[in-house]
Amino acid sequence: MDFRIDLVPARRKQVISGLMQLYLYDFTLYQNLDVNQDGVFPDYPGLDDYWKKGLGKHPFLMTCRNLPAGFALVDRLADPAEGDYYMTEFFVMQKYRRTGLGSWAARELFDRFEGRWKVTQVQTNTPAQAFWRKVIGTYTDQQYEEKINPFRGHISQYFTSQKINAVN
Repeated sequence: MDFRIDLVPARRKQVISGLMQLYLYDFTLYQNLDVNQDGVFPDYPGLDDYWKKGLGKHPFLMTCRNLPAGFALVDRLADPAEGDYYMTEFFVMQKYRRTGLGSWAARELFDRFEGRWKVTQVQTNTPAQAFWRKVIGTYTDQQYEEKINPFRGHISQYFTSQKINAVN
């Protein structure tokens, strides 16, 4: 497959907004989300911040054969005790799931942002939990820690990324 993952410039942020509607639709399986009277999910809170300089927010578009296939939102964490980077949102369209795109994109992002990572899944999203345990477990040779939020029950994996297979 011909996969790419690239930062999305502000002039193309509508592609993330459009894919966000599909992401929120998928998320209705795990959270109580509703569309408005026009059949549209509310805007994702703070999405515009991903195009403001100096906030440590990075919007990425995944493509397959030059067509939008998903997105990732990566944040620089403010609390050093939690880590350096947070996979805030990660979405692959159903058509591209099980093609290797998601695993490949996650590894690419971990390599681009070397440091301590936190990746979280909601308690009810067991497919996401299985995906991230597999991807992070493979990436780190099972060297990660998993914690459950005592208040919400969300599951987070903590690990350190570093380019191991870098070509000199």
